[in-house]
Amino acid sequence: MIPVCRLEDLPEGESVRVGTTPPIAVFRTDDGELYAIDDTCTHQDASLSEGWLEGCSVEFPLHAASFDPRSGEPTCPPARRPVRTHRVTVDEGVIHVHLTAEEDTAA
Repeated sequence: MIPVCRLEDLPEGESVRVGTTPPIAVFRTDDGELYAIDDTCTHQDASLSEGWLEGCSVEFPLHAASFDPRSGEPTCPPARRPVRTHRVTVDEGVIHVHLTAEEDTAA
């Protein structure tokens, strides 16, 4: 379990990058839901946390590929492979990410 930040420090519609290996992007939707995915796009090596969150879609900042942060699945080309998702909890006002093991997400 990795502490990310206080819930109040992550505004709705925004994201934060966690410097783990690999890095993780944590998103808070406009509805206040929290999702965590691997931060690196599967199409090209760039940060998803620098993309745009609209509803439940994260648009990759370079080639407009999009991912669903709930499932990690790409929602449009050029990305074809999903990113890993991670469970998110809030404990005493602090957002925590629970890492997903590599073997749990092997396709």
